[in-house]
Amino acid sequence: MRALIHHTNHTMATGSAPAITYNNPGLDTPTLLHLYEQLVRPRVIEEKMLNLLRQGRISKWFSGIGQEAISVGAACALEQDEVIFTMHRNLGVFTARNMPLDRLFCQWQGKRLGYTKARDRSFHFGDMEHHIVGMISHLGPQLSLAAGVALAHKMKKEGRVSLAFTGDGATSQGEFHEALNVAAVWKLPVIFLIENNGYGLSTTANEQYACEQLVDRAIGYGMRSARIDGNNILEVYDTIRRVAAEMRQNPEPFLLECVTFRMRGHEEASGTKYVPKELMDEWAQKDPLNNFEKWLLQEGLLNESTVRNLREDYKKTVQDAVDVMFNEPEPIPDTAEELADVYAPSPPSVAPSSGQELWKEHRFIDAISDGLRHAMQRHPDLVLMGQDIADYGGVFKITQGFVEAFGKDRVRNTPLCESAIVGAALGLSLKGIKSMVEMQFADFVTCGFNQIVNNLAKLNWRWGQTADVVVRMPTGGGTGAGPFHSQSNEAWFTHVPGLKVVYPSTPYDAKGLLLASFADPNPVMFFEHKGMYRSESGLVPEEYYTVEIGKARQVREGNQVSILTYGLGVRWATQAADELGLDADIVDLRSLVPLDYDAISASVKRTNRVLILHEDTLFGGIGGEIAAWIGEHLFEHLDAPVLRAASLDTPVPFAIPLEQNFFPVERVKEQLAKLREY
Repeated sequence: MRALIHHTNHTMATGSAPAITYNNPGLDTPTLLHLYEQLVRPRVIEEKMLNLLRQGRISKWFSGIGQEAISVGAACALEQDEVIFTMHRNLGVFTARNMPLDRLFCQWQGKRLGYTKARDRSFHFGDMEHHIVGMISHLGPQLSLAAGVALAHKMKKEGRVSLAFTGDGATSQGEFHEALNVAAVWKLPVIFLIENNGYGLSTTANEQYACEQLVDRAIGYGMRSARIDGNNILEVYDTIRRVAAEMRQNPEPFLLECVTFRMRGHEEASGTKYVPKELMDEWAQKDPLNNFEKWLLQEGLLNESTVRNLREDYKKTVQDAVDVMFNEPEPIPDTAEELADVYAPSPPSVAPSSGQELWKEHRFIDAISDGLRHAMQRHPDLVLMGQDIADYGGVFKITQGFVEAFGKDRVRNTPLCESAIVGAALGLSLKGIKSMVEMQFADFVTCGFNQIVNNLAKLNWRWGQTADVVVRMPTGGGTGAGPFHSQSNEAWFTHVPGLKVVYPSTPYDAKGLLLASFADPNPVMFFEHKGMYRSESGLVPEEYYTVEIGKARQVREGNQVSILTYGLGVRWATQAADELGLDADIVDLRSLVPLDYDAISASVKRTNRVLILHEDTLFGGIGGEIAAWIGEHLFEHLDAPVLRAASLDTPVPFAIPLEQNFFPVERVKEQLAKLREY
């Protein structure tokens, strides 16, 4: 595979000659001057911010002085509608995309006029109007999002690329390797740009990686690459411009290592005492702005008067934005708004219109498959992703025949890269495409945890961007599959604001809630019990319909005791009540986030005795949260303590007798008997 490898030798500046060798790749004078102006912009802002920091008027700043050529070169080389994924030191992307400076300054200083309503800091935001998506503190995840945007470009044949920045330190993260692998396997038009400034905060390169240069890693992924001088604006601009043009015609990923240096601390409080003075002095001579300015003056394309006027004009523009920021009041908390912005508005539910003569007996697994088919038909861009879900049909055969019906573009086998695939799904959502990620087993979601809880869940609340992704979670035990294929981990996600957590127990609800999850613009964790796939049957409408997320199902009404449960617990509750001859009021929660507190309250008021049952382990299960809510809000209606029945606080054992003892099947009867006799 062809590779673009550039090695640039730097010479120390002497006199007025630039220390960087510039070779004009055929750019006209207006383009050269435009690049110069774009380099000046972030530098003037940097100088202002450092001055404000010294004055104690602001508290924090991540400086990109000395690295501007990379951000400016990349932003200017790409089309305006191509999405760029930024990090701490990419101010030049924001200024080159002409983002309003007053809003940027307000964002950096936690004012409401910023892009996150003061909910997040500095460059932790995005704005799809300007086709920029900022980082989160975990550094690596944006690489997978960029791959997802590139997938959208490729599927729609848009002839566009995406570009994601990362640092030399972040290349040690697993997400870096997953994202590059997925992009290479799927031949996605995404540029992964490494800003190699020699330090991951204070950790040197030889403590981060053992390869001679980071660009060597491209060989292992079968992708093209280049290593260039990140301080040479012409080299950065021309390389990205040429590579992007090729990728628009022939989609494939590209790894670009830009060698540069960080002249300030990771952030200003960190300082640079760990950097040898001679290294700082050497790189100071290679300043990207000063050197390009010298070259333009030397070539007669720029004069001192223009330099002064440009700086003075932009200083005034920056000062005006700073004035807006300081005049903007501190944010006033609005609790109702904070809570409302966690989720995007959901559409109303769609009831089945036909009579039961058009309903058909379905197993639980058939209802899931039927729901997926309806979703694929209703949402023509919907993409399904997961391990072995294409020709093989998935390990449970839920998507069998889907490739023939919808094609391999929309039914995609994935590498074993759960985190990158969830990130790619979010990237698709940025481009308005719905997607589903199937975890082969719910246990494997741990490998994609960061993307789910820190990116999917927080995006709408942070900067108003929906994360239209459904994560299907084949869950639960009962098949003797042991501790890594049997976990009930739904409670992990109920603790994360921004996620919806759904867990049906009937075929009717399985299809209706799944279709509701796809209609919902918020991220949904959809739990489906493996043990119910072929053991639970019921009538299901053949047509499209949805079941409202956040509404419980009344399984049966009774007056002796309330059993609040979900999933396989509904079966256990029904069997236990029948065996004990209890007039039980059984509520199938079916939606864990949001919870139907009205249904819970009505049941408790009917019976005055409550048992909460779930397959998940007792400690930290959602039963504890529900019990606390009942104790706080319904105490006067209780005639007995709120009891719980759950699985043992151990991992799920393999041997069937041990697994049966792990489950709360017998303990639920003991607890019910205790409530009856209280």
